Amino acid sequence: MIRESLDGKRIFLTGATGFLGTNVLERLLRSVPGCHVTLLVRPGRRSSIEQRVKREILRNDAFDRLRTEHGKDGFEQLCAERLAVVAGDVSRDGLGLDDAGRAALADVDVVIHSAATVSFDSPLDSAVEVNLLGPTRIARTLADLGVTPHLVAVSTCYVAGSRRGRADEEHVGDNAFFVDVDWQAEVDGARRARSDNEAASRTPEKLAEFRKRARRELGAAGGPLLAEKTEQLRSRWVAERMVDAGRARAASLGWPDAYAYTKALGERALLANRGDVPVSIVRPSIIESAWAEPKPGWIRGFRMAEPVIISYARGLLKEFPGVPEGTVDVIPVDLVTAAIIAVAARGPERNDDGVHQPDVVQVASGSANPLRYKRLVDLVSGYFTEHPLYDRAGQPIVVPTWSFPGRGRVQGQLTRAKNVIDRTEKALALLPLRGRQTAWATQLEDTKADVERALAYVELYGAYAECEAIYSVDRLLGLWDALDDADRSEFGFDPRVIDWDHYATKIHLPSVIEHARVRTTPGRERTQSRSDRLRKQVLAPERQLAAFDLENTLIASNVVASYAWLASRRLDRSDRVRFTLQALRDAPGWLAQDRKDRSDFLRFFYRNYDGAPIGQLEEDAAEMFSELLLAKSFPAGIRRVREHRRLGHRTVLITGALDVVVDPLRPLFDDVIAASLGSEGGRLNGELTATPPTGETRAQVLADYADEHGYDLAESVAYADSASDLPMLELVGFPVAVNPETRLAALARTRGWLVEDWGKAKGMATPLLPMAAPADGRPGFTERLGQRLERSTTPSRRATTKGRSTTKGTTTSKGRSR
Repeated sequence: MIRESLDGKRIFLTGATGFLGTNVLERLLRSVPGCHVTLLVRPGRRSSIEQRVKREILRNDAFDRLRTEHGKDGFEQLCAERLAVVAGDVSRDGLGLDDAGRAALADVDVVIHSAATVSFDSPLDSAVEVNLLGPTRIARTLADLGVTPHLVAVSTCYVAGSRRGRADEEHVGDNAFFVDVDWQAEVDGARRARSDNEAASRTPEKLAEFRKRARRELGAAGGPLLAEKTEQLRSRWVAERMVDAGRARAASLGWPDAYAYTKALGERALLANRGDVPVSIVRPSIIESAWAEPKPGWIRGFRMAEPVIISYARGLLKEFPGVPEGTVDVIPVDLVTAAIIAVAARGPERNDDGVHQPDVVQVASGSANPLRYKRLVDLVSGYFTEHPLYDRAGQPIVVPTWSFPGRGRVQGQLTRAKNVIDRTEKALALLPLRGRQTAWATQLEDTKADVERALAYVELYGAYAECEAIYSVDRLLGLWDALDDADRSEFGFDPRVIDWDHYATKIHLPSVIEHARVRTTPGRERTQSRSDRLRKQVLAPERQLAAFDLENTLIASNVVASYAWLASRRLDRSDRVRFTLQALRDAPGWLAQDRKDRSDFLRFFYRNYDGAPIGQLEEDAAEMFSELLLAKSFPAGIRRVREHRRLGHRTVLITGALDVVVDPLRPLFDDVIAASLGSEGGRLNGELTATPPTGETRAQVLADYADEHGYDLAESVAYADSASDLPMLELVGFPVAVNPETRLAALARTRGWLVEDWGKAKGMATPLLPMAAPADGRPGFTERLGQRLERSTTPSRRATTKGRSTTKGTTTSKGRSR
């Protein structure tokens, strides 16, 4: 009956890029060979609708069975003959259709509307535009075209709200538990909430708060990145306020979340605006992996239960709320798909007068084949006791025993834990952690993420675990009874056939583990580590350019240490003591300014070189290279530079250190780009000849260098240690964080960058203070310095605006091959 009823029919399908929509499309193509399907797909930012269909839908393993049956060429031919796609968007009036899309919609027999914002924590206005208004927009567009195909709209059983007992297959509003509200007023309120929150986010006080948070996360990363991060934080704040608004409004009306709330009002809006369009509403409960079609355990993305299951198996979710004797109403996706197709084949229902009568069919298991919450927990616990996951050390993870506490108690415990972690995180942020030391902060970040994830699960899904509604399926079973044996064999949707023990332990949980990419074997991992894989990519022969920072990337030193060594080289004992005390006094101010703006700090600090004789500096810098820089260098870093050169990669050092200081390093690189000071009469004048190559300027210098020499930055590598270097790191295809400070370590880990921990050579003597041994010689620099020792050198007493110019004057030198 089903095949014959839909033979030759044209079906318009929305939501095909989603879990349910993909399953519906695959079943139509495989099990209803005479139908033609037109997909409504929203164009991507960088991809066409055809590209999205090929990449996001047809490549999915749901279609492997069809590819096997027809062969690759045969499958492509099948899709070319029976599948079409039009551009559109259910969140836009008129569905955003062009003339071709309108013509396609005007020629269909059935519309299956499965597109939805299925996240339980969607912003209120997003859920309203898609879930509430989406079905109505389809009905109105059909009315505008003057056509009346059968509209099968997918909703959810949870439109019944937070209730106990039986929930019948009746229209929303036809029961005593529904609060009668004006759906149009809800739409207006959601849009107004968005406008109000957007305005609130742009007040001077909020913008200053976002800017402060951005600087706390990125440090001195430069104006553009700070501005981008500030805007991200502002947008996130608005989104969070809209999520809160959705939860609050849904709870006030008796729904567990904005998803159920907007779906319920979406049904009411559709029935009020359907006109002459015949409508059927299909309400599934919680949709999970397939029972059998296209293969047992097929799933696309994680649904509701999977994140909770994995967190439990990893030992992260110590408690979860729920009613032990309550029913967890889940239904495999292929049963939902079969029911939708059966409703479409049956056609719209009519009353005794032959008039189309909107009907509701619920696809659920709780009333016909209930799965008790405690039974589900026992099955999951038993499975992971027998098949445990393993931690990083290769040890089995023992799953916790849940005591089914109330939701408020669990939320309170997790919230308190999160607050303690937040305070600890702020304290660690004040410490000068670097390299392996940031592991403390990383571990804390992991713990915080686990707690936040658990808290989110409790907030999002706790209400469903405590739900005590029982969804009747009388119409579903009536539809099943009307099928012949052939249809029952091909389109099974009877929930009574599900063996929950078999489904949980043999189908669903193995599928979840497969898709979660978690560790399921003991012992140390024998596969190549993630760092090794990234390092192999960085050192691939096809890389073209490798750019290096200097301080804390190749050497454990900085401009202050270099200056202290050079300035103290020719001081007598008394001046040396005074110089040391002065430097220790000024150090906190230097550090504060450096953290605020690296370029401004260098402009200020390099004025200490005013009057320094160039010849003497060059002589002393050569001595400093062996006594200070070489002792503080990272052998692994030096080897990495040489490895890049061996592979034929161009190497360039880009540093804010002075050119006279880094001169001894020039033979190591192909090119060196460093800061440079002006000179008069053989002496430096303390004024930069150009903006120092740090922060965003360093990124621009690298971009200009690559452009000048014809290198592709997407095939280039950059090494740096600080969040202030983010502009350069983000510019290349292969960024590497070396001995990263806490901020950069967190960002590198989040973005999947290679992190290298390079240390100094063992056995090298490292003085407590970077002071040079006394030496006889010309006192030129010393005389000028001695005259300045009585003057304060703190940033507050020195001007910091001289020496500003463009990056064009930065010193660049060709390296000499060894």
